[in-house]
Amino acid sequence: MSAIHPHPTLFDAAIDEYLVHLRAERGVAVNTLTAYRGDLAALVRFVEAQDVTALADVSLGVLRDWLWDATERGLARSTIARRAAAARGFFAWAARRGAIPADPAARLRAPKALRTLPRVLTQGAIEGILTRLDERASAGDPAAARDSAIVELLYAAGLRVSELTGLDVGSIDRSRRTVRVLGKGSKERVVPYGSPAARSLDRYLEVARPALLEAAAGHGRAGEEQRGTATGTNGAAPTSAVFVGARGGRLGTRAVHRLIAGLLADVPGSGPAGPHALRHTAATHLLDGGADLRAVQEFLGHASLGTTQIYTHVSAERLKQTYLTAHPRA
Repeated sequence: MSAIHPHPTLFDAAIDEYLVHLRAERGVAVNTLTAYRGDLAALVRFVEAQDVTALADVSLGVLRDWLWDATERGLARSTIARRAAAARGFFAWAARRGAIPADPAARLRAPKALRTLPRVLTQGAIEGILTRLDERASAGDPAAARDSAIVELLYAAGLRVSELTGLDVGSIDRSRRTVRVLGKGSKERVVPYGSPAARSLDRYLEVARPALLEAAAGHGRAGEEQRGTATGTNGAAPTSAVFVGARGGRLGTRAVHRLIAGLLADVPGSGPAGPHALRHTAATHLLDGGADLRAVQEFLGHASLGTTQIYTHVSAERLKQTYLTAHPRA
């Protein structure tokens, strides 16, 4: 892993070793590692500004000042909470391996992150988006057929965007209508999808994907779709990717974010207009339809039931709004 700044210190070496430990022994996702690296780099800059140059000299007071400084600079509560978690994990690891005599972060606390209800689309909004994409796909637009399959699968299977872009052709069992995904912490799960998604996915895999690859071949050697690698997130060759871009490589998460943000731009609602909105919507619609909370937890690949429980609040809020709108004595 690269150094935190141009002049490496003992902090840098310890942080590098800690991140390798998280990846190798705990299977922490790359995105989480990137966030933790940034958090710990910010900590290094802060403690060095306080003339602290050794791990053993970092105190609970210094760590609290660091979080307070982040609060004063207006960082989001969720960011500060993650910084506290990164520091607690790092110093606990350093203490266990004997790099420091005691863990200064054991009692470090951050302000609780505000839990906001996720954005959820109505069934009508989903149908409208898919109808427009289907019309374009039926007219022979291979990119629209791909985009239709992306939206269908994000909603039908409740996938994270990284899970979607990491799919290989062999991950999909079209006869059983299931998809095998690699989720957070490298945990694998098999998720079902319905007949509308099956029709869209079959059309894409049989007609549109070959057309996109043929067009890419006509423009020369398939290029990299993601910065830094042409193999995507799981090391597979670009042509094994389910979703491909105009240059024949694996479609990246940024491209999917742009696609969904554009499709949701005119859809009413609050909250981020990205791929996760479709995952939130899938979970909420399942609960609205009577699905068991633990079944939804398994469907989403959540390690904790508590993470899934936010969707019960969403369903309750939707019920309240329906009541206020429809009940004559509301």
